Amino acid sequence: MARIRILGAAGSGTSTLGSALAQRLAVPHVDSDSLYWLPTDPPYSTMRPPDQRLALLLETLPATGHWVFCGAATEWAAALEPHCDLIVFLRLDHALRMARLRRREAARFGARILPGGDMAATSAGFIAWAEAYDTTGSMSRGLLTHEAWLADQPAPVLHLDTKEPVGDLVAAVLDRLGTAA
Repeated sequence: MARIRILGAAGSGTSTLGSALAQRLAVPHVDSDSLYWLPTDPPYSTMRPPDQRLALLLETLPATGHWVFCGAATEWAAALEPHCDLIVFLRLDHALRMARLRRREAARFGARILPGGDMAATSAGFIAWAEAYDTTGSMSRGLLTHEAWLADQPAPVLHLDTKEPVGDLVAAVLDRLGTAA
């Protein structure tokens, strides 16, 4: 068993790998968005207050438990850092990542993100933000921020390219942990 942290750019496959790993290991899987955002319609419009977010994080993913936690959350989830056994950093070619992200947005929200839809502006803003991941400066959630954060972590870091099949990625993580695939 382990406490695994997975992060990468939006659309890189953090939730997909996290879910597959958690299922394989029979441990809880939590995506940071489920803690960061309050459940609203339209979604992703109201942040959970920081104190509630942290309390929910610590309740859901106790230091003594085994779990998979996905998402950036490099600041507000700092309480998990000393307890992680492995950090997995996902990368994917920019064009492939953005194509995945656009397909995901369309599948999740359909006509709501089309011009005139109630989520059109929000979705367009999200896509523009995700587009800038590789080039944004260190003051924003981007590659530079993630690389700096990774360099300061006490846990080992496994870098994976998510163009590989999910089963292969799960096997790579389990191999790094020394767990039989």
